[in-house]
Amino acid sequence: METSTTLGSASDGPRCCAVIGAGRVGTALAAALPSAGLPVIGPLGRGASVPADADVVLLCVPDAAIGAAAQALPVVAGRVVGHCSGATGLAPVSAAGHDAFSLHPLMTVSGADARFAGAGAAVDGTSARSLRTAEVLADLLGLRPVRIREDDRAAYHAAASIASNFLVTVQDAAEALLATTGAPRELLVPLVRASVENWAAHGGERALTGPIARGDEQTVALQRETVAERTPELLELFDVLAAATRSLVERRDAPVPAEVPA
Repeated sequence: METSTTLGSASDGPRCCAVIGAGRVGTALAAALPSAGLPVIGPLGRGASVPADADVVLLCVPDAAIGAAAQALPVVAGRVVGHCSGATGLAPVSAAGHDAFSLHPLMTVSGADARFAGAGAAVDGTSARSLRTAEVLADLLGLRPVRIREDDRAAYHAAASIASNFLVTVQDAAEALLATTGAPRELLVPLVRASVENWAAHGGERALTGPIARGDEQTVALQRETVAERTPELLELFDVLAAATRSLVERRDAPVPAEVPA
């Protein structure tokens, strides 16, 4: 791998960041970082030449393309190269000879005006400097960095998918069933927001409400009949969610083990 001039010392903070990838995340980060005081080059297309004065390169490309994008970059002493994947570890970047880091904003990004402040971020690095770079970038964006190591990446990312993607899927199912009554989905919005806020404040066991939580299986049976009649394609999902909710209730109601005297 080609090596060019040395950039910055290990004690320096990032001075210039090149963003590779013009998708939603790359475009949003390229827009957000300059307003936080870090000059940005890009977003650049994959395979574009990166100026030598960029001491940080952020790969905002699909997971499967991270390795190839890292291999296409010349190794520059003092430069750190990171990616924004939640599930991928550091190996695809470090295998290309780079001091590697990862920075995954735990936030949905729908466009260039995405707001990152207040969200969490999974970070990691192959060295103290690269890890610190990830933390500094997170701080600049208003993110709260939490180190997620290699062996925990898949579990972290699956949890994020359940919390975000699967939540949207469940709400879409609720909307489909509600539509059979002629009511708009906006009717559900305050309920969804309150449920999420209650979970955030109290956790699942204390936030749970509804017929399963209070042991009203007659109502649950009526709900199931209605789902089977009006939206039969959702019946399997309803049954799985009902079973999981019953398990949560059992956990909530389980007796607390008595303390054994010393």
